[in-house]
Amino acid sequence: MADFWYRCSLVVVPRLVQGLLTLWFATLRVKLRDPIGFHAYAARDTGIAAFWHYSFLYLFWYLRRYPAAIMVSSSKDGAYIARLAEQMGHVPVRGSSNRGGVKALLEMIRTMQKQQVNAALVADGSQGPARVAQAGCILAASKSGKPIFPIVWACDSCIRFNSWDQTLVPLPFAKVVVRHAEPLQVPAGVDAEQIEQYRLELEHRLNRAYAAAWNELGLPAHDLNARKRRSSSSQEIQ
Repeated sequence: MADFWYRCSLVVVPRLVQGLLTLWFATLRVKLRDPIGFHAYAARDTGIAAFWHYSFLYLFWYLRRYPAAIMVSSSKDGAYIARLAEQMGHVPVRGSSNRGGVKALLEMIRTMQKQQVNAALVADGSQGPARVAQAGCILAASKSGKPIFPIVWACDSCIRFNSWDQTLVPLPFAKVVVRHAEPLQVPAGVDAEQIEQYRLELEHRLNRAYAAAWNELGLPAHDLNARKRRSSSSQEIQ
């Protein structure tokens, strides 16, 4: 019986959430900062969107006009996100950095090439650390030959979840700043040292754009308090 209700909820819940988000996000006052011409590029070719985990829900909706292969956790809870992403026009690929990550990454690249869609990757993975880039985006760019487009957003009012990344959802009628950073092209056949260099560069571009977005609104980093708590805890342990 529990399995029956779970299957029913997989059909109903994502549809309800999609309808709610469509009405909800339509009220947002969005300021787009796109100096590198992401939308013009996306209209003619495919690429890899990279963003921090805190921002995933709004960006799934923001990127709905540019269908993308999206890596989603293989857990039961991840099934809801996969269905929601699918309803927004994306192609979910099940896996994470900790469970089936390599297999899912290869499947994502095959999906990009076979279906001629973009890829969207959470740069800091499914479990963090928050705003620290992992190697997945770099490997995907190297193997696919597609550029990485770092994307961030900030808002002046939001719902904040008490999760490892302080996931945000902008409140209705919030002011949202979306920033596109300079794309990153990764050559084929990169070795371990090069992967680390490009990983650090992606992290730098994302965090620089992130800081600029929140500064534009005159607000501190959304996870500033969480970072202070972690820093204090580390000092106490030492």
